This record gives sequence, C-alpha cells and structure tokens, in this order.
Amino acid sequence: MFEEDDDTALGSLYPEEPRPPTPEPSIAVYERDEDVDGAPTAWKEMKIRLVGSHPLWGHHLWNAARAFASYLDHASELYHDRCVLELGAGGGLPGLVAARNGAKYVALTDYPDAELVNNLEYNIEQNLTGNQRSRVSVKVCYIWGHPVGPLLEGIPEGSKGFDLVIMSDLVFNHSQHDALLRTCAACLTQSEAACVLVFYTHHRPHLAERDMEFFDKAREQGWCCEEIVTRQFVPMFPEDGGSEEVRSTVHGWRLKRR
Repeated sequence: MFEEDDDTALGSLYPEEPRPPTPEPSIAVYERDEDVDGAPTAWKEMKIRLVGSHPLWGHHLWNAARAFASYLDHASELYHDRCVLELGAGGGLPGLVAARNGAKYVALTDYPDAELVNNLEYNIEQNLTGNQRSRVSVKVCYIWGHPVGPLLEGIPEGSKGFDLVIMSDLVFNHSQHDALLRTCAACLTQSEAACVLVFYTHHRPHLAERDMEFFDKAREQGWCCEEIVTRQFVPMFPEDGGSEEVRSTVHGWRLKRR
C-alpha cells in the first residue's frame, strides 16, 4: 500500500495560508426606553445574539433595528392582539419587541440559511417567556417575492393575513424592491389599520436616490407612503465616506393601501 511521506502529502505539495477562524457570535443589548407609556415592568432589556460573520450582514444590530424597536415599544396599538410579519429579520429585535408586547402572532423571516435561522430561534428562546414563544414562528424557506403560502401557514385561525409587516434596513437592496412590495401586497390584510413599516438608513449617501426608489415604486403600485419618524445615531461605520449626518439618520416610513 502506498503511504504518503511528509514531502508528498497534499499540504506539502499545495501549501495554503491558514484560514482565519470564523468569528464567535456577539451579543448586542437593546435597552428599553424608560418613558414607555404603560410598559410592563417584566422586562428592561433584550440581549440579541448576532452571528459572528455573514455575507448578508446578519452579524450587525443595525441602528434602524434599534430605532424600530423603540418605535414599536411606544406604539403597541399597531400590533397588540394582531399578526406581525418581519422580513429580513436578522437578529429579530423588532419582531421580538412586538411579541413581548402582546402581538397575537409574529412570523420572523430571513434568507433560508441555517446559521441565521438557528440564531433567530436562540434569540426567541432567550428573550421570550413560554407563552410568548408559542406565538412566534421562524419561517425558514421564504424568498421575497415568491408566493406567500409558506408565510401564512400557522397563522391563527380567523386571521386572513398579517396586520403589520415590518422591514428594517432592507431598501439598500435595490434589486429586491419589487419582490419586497409583492410580498407586502400579498400577505397584508385588507383592514383599514393594516400597514407596512419601513425603517432604514442611507448607509451609502451617494446611492440615497436609489434607496428612495422603493417608495416611488410603492406609490406607483397604489400605496400611500408617509415618513413618520427620524432619529439620530452614531454612524455604524465611521470610516465610510459621504455625509455623516446622512449616515447617522434613521428614517421610518408607513405604507398603507389607498
């Protein structure tokens, strides 16, 4: 039997630089605002685990997600005892806030990647009580723009869709604007209160106009679009170019059917 010696081993013939180890997951803390009206005293913060590194940027807790969580915490009337869908959930913070504050049902979705899905399930387990966890589902096989049947599976009996769709820092993905709008139109209920909330930052100021094309397309498709909030943060990537004021601002918009 042929046996390799040190000179003919594969590693000797084709030496490679050792690959850097995959970064360990990190924990980001969301601290609840102290002035939330009627806030339950049962929780003060959420600890959101983030994957160590990911090509879809799921390893960051974005400023938009923090601003979104705060907005939802102050506006529980939008989703209390209603059904909520979060697209591109990442660590899931906004959706988890809705679940803690009385949403009837919350579906968290992201790209069908095992690492992201397992991390979402971990955050559900760590941040919600048993009763709250029973009202949350991670949808693992949904691609934006595709038929929404998989999203509606498991929705409570009597509900015909989602009353609130939330999207945090997704409009930078310009190629997916049409797909995101198709999904929103297909799964939102026809109730007068039903709406889509979109929070984002212009991380690339030179492409801000491309980001805003999402709302141009939405208006063309019959949505009423209204900016409802702005909030300032320290820019996530200080070394990036472009206006610091633009990169530090989180914008929140509401979309409703005409």
